[in-house]
Amino acid sequence: MIQTLEEMMRRFCAYGLQFKDSNGFTHDWCTLILALELAYETSIHSPTGKTPGMLEKGWNPILLYDTLKKDLVYIHPKASSFKLMLDKERHHANR
Repeated sequence: MIQTLEEMMRRFCAYGLQFKDSNGFTHDWCTLILALELAYETSIHSPTGKTPGMLEKGWNPILLYDTLKKDLVYIHPKASSFKLMLDKERHHANR
């Protein structure tokens, strides 16, 4: 665990205090350290099969992506193609 965290920090800080990404945006690594912590806390580790957040606190942080993913409606691929076919026919009938 410490070795992984040390490697992450080493790579994270290797760019210096400020660096430009491939899109030309300037970043200060001190402001991005929370993203590094979140990435570490929510990644499943192979020896335990659990995240560090689960082992330490008994729960995983809820990410915005997770809450949005729950609200998405799953449409079966066949239903999606059927809807597309109906939309095309409806458009053709309205002409």
